Amino acid sequence: MTPSRFLRSALAGLLLAAGTAGAVPTASVPEFSDWPAGTAPAEVGRRVAENFAARSFQWQTDPKRRYVIYPEICAWYGALTVAGLSGDTALRDRLYAKYDVLLTPEGAARVSPDAHVDYRIFGVVPLEFQVQGRGDAWRAIGLTYADAQWGNPVIADGVSPEARWWIDDMYMLPILQVQAYRASRQAKYLDRAALTMAAYLDKLQQPNGLFLHAPDSPFYWGRGNGWVAAGMAELLRDLPADHPHHARILAGYRAMMAALLPVQGTDGLWKQLVDKPESWGETSATGMFTFALVTGVKSGWLNAKDYAPAARRAWLALVAHLDDDANLAEVCVGTDKARKTTKSDDLKVQYDFYQARPRRSGDLHGQAPVLWTASALLR
Repeated sequence: MTPSRFLRSALAGLLLAAGTAGAVPTASVPEFSDWPAGTAPAEVGRRVAENFAARSFQWQTDPKRRYVIYPEICAWYGALTVAGLSGDTALRDRLYAKYDVLLTPEGAARVSPDAHVDYRIFGVVPLEFQVQGRGDAWRAIGLTYADAQWGNPVIADGVSPEARWWIDDMYMLPILQVQAYRASRQAKYLDRAALTMAAYLDKLQQPNGLFLHAPDSPFYWGRGNGWVAAGMAELLRDLPADHPHHARILAGYRAMMAALLPVQGTDGLWKQLVDKPESWGETSATGMFTFALVTGVKSGWLNAKDYAPAARRAWLALVAHLDDDANLAEVCVGTDKARKTTKSDDLKVQYDFYQARPRRSGDLHGQAPVLWTASALLR
């Protein structure tokens, strides 16, 4: 056993000794109630969901954009869950209606047929339509994407041939399969997601609990780690405690959450480079970590005394970065690994690349996790 594998195994054993507690009602977590004016999850979730509902798809406004892209799906899913949990049927119906243009010949051509995780995730939205009771026809559409993703599994490990062994995959692959389970209640979809997550954890989680952007870009990039945190939380919401991979995934999740606590900024945000205190506070990663923390506290996987205050600080920091139109500021733009972009092995060059990434307001990479977190607080 390698040293890093030994450390991970030892940490997993310690974490599992804590066991898995039962679900914790929101009312019993003081940090998740009594919100200051304008910061309550229902109000904030509605504002950010309305912001998304009013948008055109990017392919309708940007001639360079060919297809519906994954941040749109992530925000759409989050907006739908906010509408469903808050009982806002008018908002939900507008979010349903956004699909209408995709039923036209022009719109249908804007849904990518490519076998790629960033495009297959499209199936999450029709599956959520079915989860919210819109009809079984939507389940059939969504399951087409989930099943195609596993059409020819890699024989060696059984994961999807779309696996790239990038940390982003740890959200993109499981969320589609978990949604397929939620819509169909067929255990095979959870089995796929769990097998994949366990394999990725064994291969990519570092001894400190975090995840490098890539082996040749050895930095703990915020949003990359955020995808992992959100993906594990989504899967654990549905994965039975007696599932063969549950213990491994819960241990990986707890190790990551423990690593995040000491590096949260005093302003409530996590950093663009998670372990670099001099780095800037980045909101999309913060939103994803907050979703994972809230879900963990409310599900009983995390100690509320230790983790709920951090989640509350983060939520209030996120809300403080929303403008009057519910656009979230300080969102890092789309970012490939530093080595690929800079073509340099010099770690100072790579560090400067991450630090200098442009920041946007209203980017859907940031809007989506605010919606996920609002939903987690409403559940």
